[in-house]
Amino acid sequence: MTDMTHTQVRVRRGPPRGDVLMRYAFFLLVLVVFVTFATLRPAFITPGNIHGMLMSASIAALMFLGLTWLIAAGEIDVSFMSVAALSNMVVAGLVFKGAGWGLAALGGLGAGVVFGLLNATLVAVLRLPALVITIATGALAASIAAAIGLGTSIALNNTGFVGDILDLRVGVVPLIALIVGALYAASWVVQERLTFGHYIYAMEQNRNAVVEAGVPVNRMLFLLFVLSGTVSSLAGVLLAANLSSGQPYLGTSYFLDGLTAVLLGGMALKVGKPNVIGTLTAVIFLIGLLNGAALLGWTDSQRQIVRGSLLLIGVGLVVFARTRRKA
Repeated sequence: MTDMTHTQVRVRRGPPRGDVLMRYAFFLLVLVVFVTFATLRPAFITPGNIHGMLMSASIAALMFLGLTWLIAAGEIDVSFMSVAALSNMVVAGLVFKGAGWGLAALGGLGAGVVFGLLNATLVAVLRLPALVITIATGALAASIAAAIGLGTSIALNNTGFVGDILDLRVGVVPLIALIVGALYAASWVVQERLTFGHYIYAMEQNRNAVVEAGVPVNRMLFLLFVLSGTVSSLAGVLLAANLSSGQPYLGTSYFLDGLTAVLLGGMALKVGKPNVIGTLTAVIFLIGLLNGAALLGWTDSQRQIVRGSLLLIGVGLVVFARTRRKA
C-alpha cells in the first residue's frame, strides 16, 4: 500500500461579498443621486453650479476634519461650528475696524486655537466629559461671536487676499478644493499608514488596553481637540471671504451637517468607523443633494427634513455596524 501525504493548503479568503458591498455602496449611492439630479435638472451640472458646490463642500470638509477623528476615537466635539462662527466674526470685526486681512486671519485662527486648547486641557488633561465640556465651550464661543456684531451680521467691502485665493480656479474646480483634497489625502495616509491613525481606532474599541500598551492616549486626545479647533477656525476665516460678511449664527446648519457627514461617511470603506474619505464623500453628497433639491423646488423645511433623516440613518447604520462587529 502506498502512503500518501496529504498537504493541507490554507487559502486566504477575502472579505465576504456582503461586507465589500457595504463598503462601497455609499459611493454608488452618491453616483446615482448625482446622475439623477443631472438628468432631471441639467442646470445641476453647469460650470457655475459645480464650482459653487465644490466651494461649499471644500469649506465644510475642512471644518469637519478634526471632528471625524474625534468621533473615530470615541470622543465628541460639538463646539466646532461655534468656533468657526467665532473665527468668522473675529475676522469680520477686525476688517470692519480697518485691520488688514493678514492680521484679521491670524486673529480668527488664534481664536480657534485658543478654544481648541481649552477643550483639550479640560478633556485630555483634567479628564472631564467631552460632550459636556464642548457644549459649554461651544455656547461660550457662540456668545462671543454674537457679541462682536451686537447680534447682527457684519458686511465686508473687500475680501482681501483670502478672497483672491478663493477666486483662483483650475477650470471649474476652485483651487481651495484641490488644497482641501490634498489635505484629506495626507490625512488618509496618517489614518491608514501611520501608527497614530491606528491608535485612533484602537482608542474607540478598547481605550484601557491602549493605555496599558503604553500609548499616550491623553496626549493624542489633546492633539485631536487642538486640530478640531484649528481647522474649524480656518473654515471660519474662509467663510468670511466667501460670504463677504461675518455671520454670528452660521454654526446652526453646520452642526447638523457635520454630524451627518461624519456618521454617514462612516459607512464608506470602514463600515461603522468614521474616516476621512467617508467624511469627504458624505460632504459632497450632502452639498449635491441639498443643491439638487433646491433646483427641484423643495422648500427649506423639506431640505431640513432630509438633513435630519440622513443624520438619523447615519447614526443607526454606525450603531448597527459596531454592534455587528463586536458580536
